[in-house]
Amino acid sequence: MGALDYLSNFCTVSTKTTKTRRKPVQTVEIKVKMDCDGCERRVRHAVSSMKGVRSVEVNRKQSRVTVTGHVEPNKVLKRVQSTGKRAEFWPYVQHNLVYYPYVAQAYDKKAPSGFVKNVPQALPSPGNPEETFTSLFSDDNPHACTIM
Repeated sequence: MGALDYLSNFCTVSTKTTKTRRKPVQTVEIKVKMDCDGCERRVRHAVSSMKGVRSVEVNRKQSRVTVTGHVEPNKVLKRVQSTGKRAEFWPYVQHNLVYYPYVAQAYDKKAPSGFVKNVPQALPSPGNPEETFTSLFSDDNPHACTIM
């Protein structure tokens, strides 16, 4: 379906004189506390009725709603908040994608298992010698063989 959308951008016939551009496909992740099936159904219906939404995934155990489509993240957040639920953008990243997952600000007891908060202290500093040594012998580095 992605190829058809890409090609439709070139073949669109419009009667309007001003050309409007479609929003790109985005994935928006939101943290919403849902206690029951009714809460989940209310949030799913509110988001899926938005224009441009392709798919909605609700994971009640992680308190996570994932929306994919031609949508704006702030509008999705406002729509979820209109259901009466407290919502925020997904503040977590997987702990294996962070260099220092147990930095004081990154570790969160409320985070789902396998996730930590996305904070800048969890990333290494740009001049970190450990980072430069690991990139010297990486398969992604085209000049790695010149060192050996």
